[in-house]
Formats: sequence, C-alpha cells, structure tokens
Amino acid sequence: MTSTDSTPGPDPAPFISCVTAQNPSPMTLAGTNTYLIGAPGSESLTLVDPGPAETAEAHLDAVRTAAQGRRIELILLTHRHEDHAGAVELFHEATGAPVRAHLPELCRAATPLTDGERLVVADTVILALHTPGHTSDSCCFQVPSAGSDGAILTGDTILGSGTSMLDHPDGRLVDYLASLARLRAEGDATVLPGHGPALDSVAQAANEYLEHRRARVRQVREALADLGDDAAHVTAARLAERIYPDVDERVAAVAEMTVAAHLDYVRSSTS
Repeated sequence: MTSTDSTPGPDPAPFISCVTAQNPSPMTLAGTNTYLIGAPGSESLTLVDPGPAETAEAHLDAVRTAAQGRRIELILLTHRHEDHAGAVELFHEATGAPVRAHLPELCRAATPLTDGERLVVADTVILALHTPGHTSDSCCFQVPSAGSDGAILTGDTILGSGTSMLDHPDGRLVDYLASLARLRAEGDATVLPGHGPALDSVAQAANEYLEHRRARVRQVREALADLGDDAAHVTAARLAERIYPDVDERVAAVAEMTVAAHLDYVRSSTS
C-alpha cells in the first residue's frame, strides 16, 4: 500500500457524505473514511465507521458539523480493526445510536448483522453484505439509491488506492477471492472505500484485485517450486523477503501476514 492525500471528498455519492479522520499513515492512506447516509429531508443519518480512538473527540466534532443538525440514528461497522471501530464507544455514548456489526462483541444495544440484511434507516435502504477475507468479520454496505448504479461502502475489502492486506490467520484468501467475485457481480456501483478516494466501478476494482491476488498465488507457487525439497518447511517470512524485497519497514509485518494467507491457500489447495 502507498500513502496518498486523496479522500472521497465531502459528497462522494447521492445521499452519502464523507468525513475523513485525521489518522494518515502508510496503512490508512489519508485517514479513515467515515460515511453519513441519509435521504435529503431526513431528520436522521446512518454513520459507517466512526474511526480510531486516537482522534475520536475531534472526529466526532467534524462528523457533527457534517451532519448539519441531523441525528445519528444508527452506527454500522465494516469490521473490527481499531482504525475503523476504535471510536465506537465514544460515538455510541455521544449519539445514543445503537451499533451493529458482524461480530456480537462490537454491537451496542443491537443485534449482529446478517448477510443480505435489508436496513431502512433515514429514509434510505442499506444492504449488509458479509464479505470476509480482509478479516473474517468484514462487511460491505450497498446503497442502491446512491446514483444510477448505486454505491458500495467497502471498508478495507477494496481500498481507493493500492491493495488491501489479509489479516491472516483470521483473514483467509479463499474467503477473500469469493468476496471479490461477489462484489464484481455488482456492476458499476461506485466504490466508497474505508481509505482513499472513491472509485467509479466496483466490478472493475474487484476484477483488478482478483487478478492481483491470483498473480501473488502464482508467485508463491513458483517460489515453492524453486525451493524444491525445502518448500514444505519454508516460512511466510522467507517468502515475503522474496516477493516484497523492497517493502517499507513500516508495513513489513503486514506484507508477511498477506504472504502467509497466500501460502496457506496454496498449501490447502494442493493437499
């Protein structure tokens, strides 16, 4: 992943606005994108991903400004990582809004999300899609009314720049490939990612991600073939040094986790 200053902008799609938390890094790009969803004229909004604990109070003020007096009726989480969910307690207490996520332990005054669940909040329909891979609990949120082709909030399943990591062993490549194929079938819906700028087509983005992951699988297979008898004992750390020889030290551990997910996939598919 590479750093970028780009964000989706304040109004990336009809019915949806964005406020980016001030937590830029090589992993979070310009920062974590918090989205507010609600039809024009609605007195309330749905909030997706309150962001990290470190910037929670300032970010809450920025979100309230963007809400323009409208009440936060529901908080949704794309997944468990701290840069997306760290501020959930503060936002829940400050707004009184229930919190829903795939994992029960992340929910507040509400039940976990189910795959394909249809939510109607702030006069807007939101479809919850369970899309594991980045993490086992990752979800995307589809807003069919947001433009002619709709929009999909993808969390870290698809980023606005670069590629995402797999939090192995919780995140599994076999799940990720299936989730990307599912998103590819959604056509030209706008991608509103957890980090980075909006993308024009979820089908195009998902297809590029699939090609990238398949290329990494081929690299792992080739590396194992080159190692011969040592292949059965090679570690993800050793493969990561080969596949990512010039990796930024700040994301070296993440690169190793992602390689571990590919190595597990290759070994499982040949066992």
